Amino acid sequence: MTETVTAGATAPAAGPDRIPQPSQGWYRDPATGTKLRRVTTILSQGYPKPELVFWAANLTAADAFATLPALVRASLRPAEKEMAYDHLRKGHIRKKDERGDIGGAVHDLIEAHVLGKPLPEALLTDQEMAPYLEGFLQFVAEWEVVFEASEMTVGNFTDGWAGKLDYLFRSHRIAALLKVAADTLFIGDTKTGGELDEKGVYPEAGLQMSAYRRAEVAWLRDGTQIPMPSVHSTGIVLHLRPEGYRPLPLLCGDDVYAAFRHVQQVAEFKRVLSKSVVGAALTLPEERAA
Repeated sequence: MTETVTAGATAPAAGPDRIPQPSQGWYRDPATGTKLRRVTTILSQGYPKPELVFWAANLTAADAFATLPALVRASLRPAEKEMAYDHLRKGHIRKKDERGDIGGAVHDLIEAHVLGKPLPEALLTDQEMAPYLEGFLQFVAEWEVVFEASEMTVGNFTDGWAGKLDYLFRSHRIAALLKVAADTLFIGDTKTGGELDEKGVYPEAGLQMSAYRRAEVAWLRDGTQIPMPSVHSTGIVLHLRPEGYRPLPLLCGDDVYAAFRHVQQVAEFKRVLSKSVVGAALTLPEERAA
């Protein structure tokens, strides 16, 4: 699952350019040319998500009823019918892109706060972002969170993957509830989907966290590669919504990582072996056919 690229690979001498960057499902280590599979790509290709099928179907049905008169009119005109059909079938893509935009903006806000940088002006003046920022700052204050890292690229050369974790932090209040040492280091993630009192955080997040927890190395912002810090086997997902927030503990220990490795094998099957599993249809020899 690890691929090494040597031809034309020139490692930068120093600096942030030494940090692997994602491209088309892979991270490439500039120092060695080694390609590591992206954790989110592994999960998207190897982990079943049947709930997304029902979500997309429900979204399409809701869109259809919301635009029913227009759909009826369009059904009588071939050109409009094709456009209406295309609009309906891509509803889930538009929704995912919309949520992705919000999630990306929230991550930018959090990263700026963690690094002590000025918050992006465009996000500060965005009224849609205001409740997310307020909820995040409330979480930090109420749980007395101290951040150690943000948007850190980590990798495992032995198992062949890399990814970017949201943040590492300490919180003596969370540690007390989990009955661990006050200075315990936790891995954290932020999710902005779903509703606050309903689903929005799924077990897949634990698989992702378990991988990051088992990273062998991490890259600092100056490009320095260091051993991955030891973090607790329970991670924290900050479920952040406009109406508030809730911190959720997620198991991400070795047993969850073992499950991630199975998912990685399924994803690898889909990427490589699945393309040659189904052969061409057999035909009878000509003399038998005659």
